[in-house]
Amino acid sequence: MADVEQNAAVPDAAGNGSDAVNGSAGRFVSSPEGTALAYGSLLLMALLPIFFGALRSVGCSKSKNASDMPETITSRDAARFPIIASCTLFGLYLFFKIFSQEYINLLLSMYFFVLGILALSHTMSPFMCRVFPANWPNKQYQLLFTQGSGESKEEIVNYEFDTKDLICLGISSVVGVWYVLKKHWIANNLFGLAFALNGVELLHLNNVSTGCILLGGLFVYDVFWVFGTNVMVTVAKSFEAPIKLVFPQDLLEKGLDANNFAMLGLGDIVIPGIFIALLLRFDVSLKKNTRTYFYTSFLAYIFGLGLTIFVMHTFKHAQPALLYLVPACVGFPVVLALFKGELTEMFRYEESSPEEASSKEEVTESDKDK
Repeated sequence: MADVEQNAAVPDAAGNGSDAVNGSAGRFVSSPEGTALAYGSLLLMALLPIFFGALRSVGCSKSKNASDMPETITSRDAARFPIIASCTLFGLYLFFKIFSQEYINLLLSMYFFVLGILALSHTMSPFMCRVFPANWPNKQYQLLFTQGSGESKEEIVNYEFDTKDLICLGISSVVGVWYVLKKHWIANNLFGLAFALNGVELLHLNNVSTGCILLGGLFVYDVFWVFGTNVMVTVAKSFEAPIKLVFPQDLLEKGLDANNFAMLGLGDIVIPGIFIALLLRFDVSLKKNTRTYFYTSFLAYIFGLGLTIFVMHTFKHAQPALLYLVPACVGFPVVLALFKGELTEMFRYEESSPEEASSKEEVTESDKDK
């Protein structure tokens, strides 16, 4: 899910939505200060969506609003995901080999333009609520699509929003136009951070076993496609979309017009991030007013990504980031749970999907009525 290289001349990288720090071999030799600034910035940008996305995942798991409802990943979904990801990656590889790269990237730009605006708007919404004064006129709106009529009427879309959300949408649209016209790395990062934060917030693993299955499967996927073939690297160099974070290594020399990028794919943020968010919700379920497992896994992520960058920089060769992130993010919390005698409790922790939770509430209310 991630290949790590240095000195990318252009900010174009992908790999089924998840490559690690990317680039191409070195026409430009960056200064030690520029390299340290680039990789330090990528590490910081990776931590922000994981930390805040995990915190927001606790609240959205209790939300009644359809727009904030999380998508629950089951063990069956987790087992199939590496296969689906491999088919998608190889399909993109064939597309870029057969069809014109220019037209494919044009379609992808339009697709991610819409998704990016929605993701950035959703990310900004809680901050806007704090910025705007309490006396600001804030009207409520509802977008409702139904199918059928009468008793057979079925809701297709039920989205509630307000004036502040519309302002967020307007600001996000400006960023979207900026990205489409200029492909500037700052606009790319704004969309990338929004995608990553929304992924960590809204994608929920139903239990720790499912997380182990998902991360284990993608561990094998990552190692195979990076070390075993050139497919991921080829797609990474051809794919133009905000599915990675980038930071220029020549920023000190060229300023905001710098074009020699270090890159970090969103998959190496979101995949470990949803597991870290699950451990935060497990901490909350223990009702001990501590966040031991969350902070342990968070520090493990820092260690794993730092080790990835170190190995890449030492051996000057592409590295699959999940090769280092998965053992760290899974191993550290499991060892801690074993040490504290809570391993069984950790693996028994189960989250219900929103549909299951609401049905349980209905059953409980009907039992009370009886």
